[in-house]
Amino acid sequence: MPMWTPTSTPAPRSLSILLIVVIACAVSGVRCSDGRFPHLDRVRELHRREGSSPAEQEAAARGLLSRLLPSHSTSFEFRVISTEQCGGKACFVINNHPLFDGEGTPEILILGASGVEISAGFHWYLKHYCAAHISWYKTGSVQLSSVPHPGSLPRVPAAGVLIQRPIDWSYYQNAVTSSYSFAWWDWERWENEIDWMALQGINLPLAFTGQESIWQRVFQRYNISKSDLDDFFGGPAFLAWSRMANMHAWGGPLPQTWLDDQLALQKKILTRMYTFGMFPVLPAFSGNIPAALKSKFPSAKVTHLANWFTVDSNPKWCCTYLLDASDPLFVEIGKNFIEEQIREYGRTSHIYNCDTFDENTPPLSDPNYISSLGAATFRGMQSGDDDAIWLMQGWLFTYDPFWEPPQMKHEAFFAAAAAAAAVVFEHAASVCMLHNFAADFEMYGVLDALASGPIDARLSDNSTMVGVGMSMEGIEQNPVVYDLMSEMAFHHKQVDLQVWIETYPTRRYGKPVKGLQDAWWILYQTLYNCTDGKNDKNRDVIVAFPDVEPFVIETPGLYASARKMYSSMSSKNHKVKDASIDEYEHPHLWYDTNAVIHALELFLQYGDEVSDSNTFRYDLVDLTRQVLAKYANDVFLKIIESYKTNSIIQVTTLCQHFLNLVNDLDILLSSHEGFLLGPWLENAKGLARNQEQEIQYEWNARTQITMWFDNTETEASLLRDYANKYWSGLLRDYYGPRAAIYFKHLLLSMEKNVPFALEEWRREWISLTNNWQSDRKVFPTTATGDALNISRSLYMKYLRNTDLLKPEGIGSPGKSANL
Repeated sequence: MPMWTPTSTPAPRSLSILLIVVIACAVSGVRCSDGRFPHLDRVRELHRREGSSPAEQEAAARGLLSRLLPSHSTSFEFRVISTEQCGGKACFVINNHPLFDGEGTPEILILGASGVEISAGFHWYLKHYCAAHISWYKTGSVQLSSVPHPGSLPRVPAAGVLIQRPIDWSYYQNAVTSSYSFAWWDWERWENEIDWMALQGINLPLAFTGQESIWQRVFQRYNISKSDLDDFFGGPAFLAWSRMANMHAWGGPLPQTWLDDQLALQKKILTRMYTFGMFPVLPAFSGNIPAALKSKFPSAKVTHLANWFTVDSNPKWCCTYLLDASDPLFVEIGKNFIEEQIREYGRTSHIYNCDTFDENTPPLSDPNYISSLGAATFRGMQSGDDDAIWLMQGWLFTYDPFWEPPQMKHEAFFAAAAAAAAVVFEHAASVCMLHNFAADFEMYGVLDALASGPIDARLSDNSTMVGVGMSMEGIEQNPVVYDLMSEMAFHHKQVDLQVWIETYPTRRYGKPVKGLQDAWWILYQTLYNCTDGKNDKNRDVIVAFPDVEPFVIETPGLYASARKMYSSMSSKNHKVKDASIDEYEHPHLWYDTNAVIHALELFLQYGDEVSDSNTFRYDLVDLTRQVLAKYANDVFLKIIESYKTNSIIQVTTLCQHFLNLVNDLDILLSSHEGFLLGPWLENAKGLARNQEQEIQYEWNARTQITMWFDNTETEASLLRDYANKYWSGLLRDYYGPRAAIYFKHLLLSMEKNVPFALEEWRREWISLTNNWQSDRKVFPTTATGDALNISRSLYMKYLRNTDLLKPEGIGSPGKSANL
């Protein structure tokens, strides 16, 4: 039996995730040992025959140009060429236009093997010849002020610029991005995103929107009613996890108008993706079924899966049902789902995603069971589409100890080392970057690994690599990381990061500023040089407040006698645990905070030169947030240390200092559109058809970013603060009041000389959370205030003098810059 082993295409640990794609030849036992991938060649040929015409793809690229740079709509000409003209590879070619004779005539001719290649070539020209920059709207949007006026565009070398892809595929998204980032998007936002994808050269995106409407039609054939499905589908903000069989019904039911509207939106999404020449990846059947199917077909082989993070295994939400792969219904349902999608959408890329047991453990460990499930999953796809290819994200292999070599290496599940990052296509792999969890905020990355990892993997012995990708859980953060990683789809050798980092702030802000270049060099060596091998999930105290007794939080430098002071205390409600047990999840810190403070000083010192740049303002707010968030972590530890030494005056002072900092951070975040709570809530309500839906959708939006699942009065869900956000409005109205409750009980414990009232803290915190989730307060959707002035004032207030924290705190920021 053919197997894909870890030696085939090693990838750097720091890229963080294993992704796997299994296709027909792998499951049927055909080995492609000559290094070619005939099934991929086949699907590309089908795409050429069935896909959008060259004229349609050229029109898609022109539409992008008119939306992005309408002032230059006549400055560029786009043409689709064959891969043969590209030397057998996907490519783009940038030429000086031979007919250019002044303003109003085309200056630059961009040729490409598809609309995506043309768009990527257009971006390459803007980036490398006009020093422009493109990122998401929330992260500062675009910097196009450096693009010369029509008639004055920079010329390229006379022979032109030919860029071939070293590997064919550029993958995008994660199974949960659809909920963490896309949940409330309308067509306008999707249009912007597809433009962004095309500019980055992405040709293999997931396309999951609207699938519930297809499932409704399929399950209707089995007498499953709308009310039955109300117990199956999750709410609008939780669809990713009901699709993955982690939970059901939570946040629902889905109104019929939601199903219909999302299906209409999906058709627009797919049409645009196809017109660019992308290969959108549709979902497939994994065995996840409504509970009603079990009662409708009592002889069907069905397994009840285990609890996924609910408080008390409440069957209203947890413990979904899996149809056994050996049951005849399995392949039949899989076939019907594929056929219904093709019928509804009118076409397919022939690539389908199915992530079996994503954050669920299989009921049996027998490799034969695992193999039969994989085989049935693929038969369902192939029965509906003879040319089906199975794409599978292998996140499950990286964290669940269930997946030992016998389970992973069986023919239906190819695996690699848990630290690797790969997509497998018929024994073929794409190096992918996970990077972000839950769309949280943390300036973090490993730029060295991005600049070299994909190259090393492709050039390694026995490499089966066919692509690169970005598989983050959430987008709209860390634009520098995504700017570099998307570029790696076109590099044949390692990127010189010294040059790349030096030019990055010039492109991002529109002009060269030496002080900002120096600042970015510091950020590259600190924030974006995480080499400890850990994935980063933001657990800063402000956004992920610890639910523990003070004495289980380790505070460095405290004498043992002080730690023992309260450890003998007890009450009828509570027993203090041994102080040596640290249940507090310390925030990840991998860099010199003083160096990052110096980078912030440079931003503040030289910020006036680019203060009109939206991209600069985003970076400034983000960097100030990063510095002050780590400062807040130290303030919190100082509070706990002072509590342990019974310094009530110090605790009182520091608690107020912490709460002031939270409110001041909220003001800072309100100065840029990328850090506002309001748009998340208003976009949710904007998809509603009536007030009842508004209330439901807003509750979904508020709940996703705070605490999931039902909770008791004193027991919080394990899924709390996972999707935490540094958003203005959230800090002032939720994170700050939550911290205040904890601090109140700290002080009461000291005043009354009793143990910390953990149960009472939980009761008040959970009540605060539930009330906030149901609240209807409206938050701003536009930024207010001057980001540079606010950042300067917060620097002076909190970072110029850190005497409150000495000697254990972050220390002096060093020489004060001229701000």
